[in-house]
Amino acid sequence: MNNKAKFDLYAQMLREWSSRMNLVAPSTLDNIYTRHFADSAQLADVLPAHVSVIDMGTGAGFPGVVLAILGWHVVAIESIGKKVAFLSAVKEKLQLDNLEIYHGRLENYIANNAIDKNKTVFTARAFAPLVKILDYVAKTGCQIFLLKGREIPAEIETAKQKYKFDYELVPSRTGDGFIIIIKKCR
Repeated sequence: MNNKAKFDLYAQMLREWSSRMNLVAPSTLDNIYTRHFADSAQLADVLPAHVSVIDMGTGAGFPGVVLAILGWHVVAIESIGKKVAFLSAVKEKLQLDNLEIYHGRLENYIANNAIDKNKTVFTARAFAPLVKILDYVAKTGCQIFLLKGREIPAEIETAKQKYKFDYELVPSRTGDGFIIIIKKCR
């Protein structure tokens, strides 16, 4: 199955499952390819090629499933059982052997797994404020790639009160937000 077929099947599954549970805002179901797929896929332009991705609070699979379709090895972390069931069905239907689904909380995954900061990055979209994300992952030393809205300058200022970090902001190609890349956090 090629990537176009995978994205088409993924979109079909999102529509079907969203009729039974809250996966994405109903208003976005007519615009899945731009609002969710293209938004998530823009991370492919900034992610290192040979890393594993840990997607925090992946929800309906954004950006984790999209990045798995595009070839990255992804651990999609989700604590809500219904969403894990959806992700498991997507993994099976799309034959994504490079997608692992972790049913649990991010802090438990970090506490119970060895994470190589040179081979692993963290991603998220609509997960938590920046300072909270840093509370979870700063100690791993990994790079962080986040899809954030236009409020990110305020989140950066709040996070700087607690952490020192190097970052880069890349304007989103699909909206008025940004990709924030955090390379060093101390």
